[in-house]
Amino acid sequence: MRYAARVAYVGTRYAGWQRQVEALGVQQVLEEALQRLSRKPVKVVGAGRTDSGVHAVGQVASFDMDREWEPGRLTIAANFYLPPDVSLMEARRVSEDFNARRSALWREYRYLIWHGRSCLPHLNGLVWWRKRCWNPELVREGCRVLEGSHDFRAFCKTGERPENSVRTLHRLRWKRVGDLSLLVVRAPSFLMNMVRIIVGSLDRVGRGEAPAIWLRGLLGENGALPRNREASGVTAPAGGLYFWRAAYKEVTFSRSLRRNSECSERISE
Repeated sequence: MRYAARVAYVGTRYAGWQRQVEALGVQQVLEEALQRLSRKPVKVVGAGRTDSGVHAVGQVASFDMDREWEPGRLTIAANFYLPPDVSLMEARRVSEDFNARRSALWREYRYLIWHGRSCLPHLNGLVWWRKRCWNPELVREGCRVLEGSHDFRAFCKTGERPENSVRTLHRLRWKRVGDLSLLVVRAPSFLMNMVRIIVGSLDRVGRGEAPAIWLRGLLGENGALPRNREASGVTAPAGGLYFWRAAYKEVTFSRSLRRNSECSERISE
């Protein structure tokens, strides 16, 4: 029986999503928990391979179990064996050909930035603290430049760039609430470190250190050749990045942070 699950985790102590030989990945932790519920080995496939230290609110995983489970009971049982920094948020029964990675229509990441002279210590490792505020108009102009299909070779980790580095950003939006701002980045696929380099490059633009036209030069627009990695901004820290959600034709999960429990009673203030 095949299932798809929405998985959330704090990625601080993990070497990314993928199972590794000499380090601990979230995939390994989830497989070991599900193995406690099955008489056969359980192989988990994730929608995206997050880097070391990257978090997730809506990572999607698909896997087979050796017997049928009611999704709610499977969620409870899996969480019993998972550590506190990993949680199976909800599960769905899916068809046998569903694959969390190959079946995804697009993936969405969100990056959190805290602006100001001080930052709540509770957010350490969960946001990127930037003391200087961003100029809203400059950042939004930069987002408009990067949206669409471009050669993002300048936004890929050195040594990890594939032969075809063209990618399509369906959405790149910047929002701010008080001292906290976030970037929403949605695409069918990404290059290695692409989102974090985009954030680091927009940081230069937002702080007035480079104009938005500089981003066009990185992309190789107006007949120019695309620039290489050393020409773009810094790679923003992993701790501010979150795998937010993935979209599929077959299955729909709750909107990431929306309440998904059966409890309906409100607590009065």
